[in-house]
Amino acid sequence: MAFPKLPPHCGSVLSVVDMHTGGEPLRIILSGFPEVQGDTILAKRRYVREHLDHLRKVLMLEPRGHNDMYGALLVKSELAEADLGVLFLHNEGYSTMCGHAVIALGRFAVDYGLVKEPSSPETQINIHCPCGLVKAFTQYADGKTGAVRFHSVPAFAFATDVSVSVEGYGTVTVDISYGGALYAFVSAEKFGSDVNKSKTRDLVDAATAVSEAVKSQVKLYHPVSEDLAFLYGTILTDGKDAFSEEPTANMCVFADAQVDRSPTGSGVTARVALQYHKGLIRLNQTRSFQSGATGSVFTGTAIEETTCGDFKAVVVEVKGHAHYSGVATFTQESDDPLSGGFLLR
Repeated sequence: MAFPKLPPHCGSVLSVVDMHTGGEPLRIILSGFPEVQGDTILAKRRYVREHLDHLRKVLMLEPRGHNDMYGALLVKSELAEADLGVLFLHNEGYSTMCGHAVIALGRFAVDYGLVKEPSSPETQINIHCPCGLVKAFTQYADGKTGAVRFHSVPAFAFATDVSVSVEGYGTVTVDISYGGALYAFVSAEKFGSDVNKSKTRDLVDAATAVSEAVKSQVKLYHPVSEDLAFLYGTILTDGKDAFSEEPTANMCVFADAQVDRSPTGSGVTARVALQYHKGLIRLNQTRSFQSGATGSVFTGTAIEETTCGDFKAVVVEVKGHAHYSGVATFTQESDDPLSGGFLLR
C-alpha cells in the first residue's frame, strides 16, 4: 500500500534524526529551525532562548517528545578549528554541555558527511559546545562508525563537603563539581535509597530537593563566563568513590526533574574531576560508571592536569556508544491547539 510522504496540511515542518546513548535520547534537528543569530556560541544560546524557545517546546515536549527528551541544534561556530557548533535542548531550556550528545554527534558527524574525509581507525571531530571546544574521536573502519570518546573542557571540583538544608531531609553534605556544567553530588544512601534498586520517583524527589537547596543556599560562579555559573542538576551515587575495577553507579536528575538514562557524560567528567581532587583516582586510571536507570556504562579517565581560572582542573576522557533509533518529520498544523507542545506534570 502506497502512502504520501506527508498528508496535506497547513503549518511548519521540522525534520530530525533520533539517536540514543546508553538509553538517553538525542533528537538532532536537521531542518525547520530559522537561522540562529549571534557572534558567539553563548550569544546564539541566548538568542534561541529569547526568540526561538517555542520550537524547543515543539520538539522536546509532548505530543512529539516527552518530559525526558533531549535535543541538539547544530549551529555555526565562531572557532576556526571547530567542525560544528551545537546547542543542547531539554525540558526546561538549554544546557552548556552534554556528554551523551557529544558521543552521539561523533557518529552523526561522520555518517552524515559533516567530516569530509574520515580517517581510520579514528576520526577526530571538534565540537563547539556552549562550555567550550570538545574534541571527539569516532571509531571508523570500512565505512562504519563505532564507539566515541571525547576530551572535556577543563573540569574541576568547585566545592567539597558543603552543608545545605534540604527540605524534607534535614542537613545534607554535598560536593559540587564542574564537567562542562555544575552538578551537586551526594550518595543516595543519605536518603535511604539505592541508585540501582530504588523507585525512580524517590530518587527524583531527593535529587530535586538537593538541587533546590544548593541553588538557594550556595553562591555559584565560573571563572570563564557567568553563562556557565548555574547548577544543572544533582547526581546521586552509590557512594563508591574510591577507585575500583568494578563499575560505580549513579543517577543524574537535571533541569526540571529530568532523568538521564545514561551514566551522564558531563556528570562522569565532573565526578572524575571530583575523585581526582580528593586523591581517589590517578591520572590515566580508567573507571567505569554505570547508569542506575539502564545499567549502561561509560568510562572516564583524567588524562591531563590543567587550570580553569584559579581552579586546579583536569581534562577528562569519556567513552561510550551511541545508536540510531529513527528519523522523523514533525508538523505544526495551524488549527492544532496543542501544536506548541506541553509538559505533563
